Amino acid sequence: MAQLLILTSAANNDVLPALALLSHSARLIPAQADQLINAPDSDLILIDARTNLAAAKSLCQILRTMGTSTPLLLVITEGGLAAVSPDWGVDDVVLDTAGPAEVDARIRLTAGRQSRTQPSNTIRAAGVVIDEASYSAKVHGKPLDLTYKEFELLRFLAAHPSRVFTREQLLSEVWGYDYFGGTRTVDVHVRRLRAKLGDQESLIGTVRNVGYRFNVHEENDERVPNSISS
Repeated sequence: MAQLLILTSAANNDVLPALALLSHSARLIPAQADQLINAPDSDLILIDARTNLAAAKSLCQILRTMGTSTPLLLVITEGGLAAVSPDWGVDDVVLDTAGPAEVDARIRLTAGRQSRTQPSNTIRAAGVVIDEASYSAKVHGKPLDLTYKEFELLRFLAAHPSRVFTREQLLSEVWGYDYFGGTRTVDVHVRRLRAKLGDQESLIGTVRNVGYRFNVHEENDERVPNSISS
């Protein structure tokens, strides 16, 4: 079952009627690029191009410019097919009158083809989604306002879930070998990162007298206070 995000200006949910007969999960949001900022994660984005081809083309191009790596599937009428060209930036098209079997096949093939042909630049772990291409991160759909080093620290830890790293290792991996500051800077950045994670602060776990780790299963991890002990 795929997670679908449908961008449409329509007031109803009949963008692709065949979806009602399939088990995919779909959510509709307004056909505006800024709506994706707080949008849930999805395996495929469907763009409604049934009534306004110019607006749909512009939206597709804006999404690609924004660095969106999620596959784009254009929902279009038969009369609009002639207007679609490679510069739209979509991965596939489907007619709004397509039957369930065709729609299901296009969803599976588009999402599958994208995952095989493009290397993943997204890290997903414990509700955290990190887009390495755009240097952005979200926790349960909420964007995080991180500095460069905070982002790099979160990215590194999330890329190695449950693995414990000493402060010296984190300094080497995140700050680099030529960094001459002390290990205390790791503690400071961890404290700031936890503050920005809010209710999810326990994602960054402390292993006393050793270092830090990214907690995949919060409920099984030791809860530790925010104060850092050297």
